[in-house]
Amino acid sequence: MSYQDYLPTNWIRHRKDDDHPLVALRKEVDSLFDDFGNGFFSGTTEMNVRSNVSETETEFCVTAELPGMTEADVDVSIAGDRIIIKGEKKSEKDEESDDKGRHFHRIERMSGAFQRMMTLPFVIDADTVEAVVKDGVLTVTIPKPPETVAGSKKIKVGHGK
Repeated sequence: MSYQDYLPTNWIRHRKDDDHPLVALRKEVDSLFDDFGNGFFSGTTEMNVRSNVSETETEFCVTAELPGMTEADVDVSIAGDRIIIKGEKKSEKDEESDDKGRHFHRIERMSGAFQRMMTLPFVIDADTVEAVVKDGVLTVTIPKPPETVAGSKKIKVGHGK
């Protein structure tokens, strides 16, 4: 018998989720701790933007998840070697005024303003950058300067003695 068999959460493991009140309590406590890192106690409305940065020999590509947002909600700007992505997602409370008689009991979807700044290893030519929003994903393509592409050389790594 394992020490984990003595944990209260394992006592009810084989029951249906709706059958036991401890399962509902556990879900609420887990939800509270999930919200802790997202500004639950600080009251902040700042939104976190998850993004990926990838690289090929000729370009960098930044993709950011912006669910429910369009190109009108996003601003992309370049400052030297930095790319700045800003925007704002409207809250559900704003939608409530559009639909008379609708009252929200719980709002979990994030809303608010966000800003994400990334530094690249070269000065960015703003005229060559392309940004597109499709299906809630922003894709920014940043071509590398010709001197960066031509200046790199692959070095063979050998085994030491």
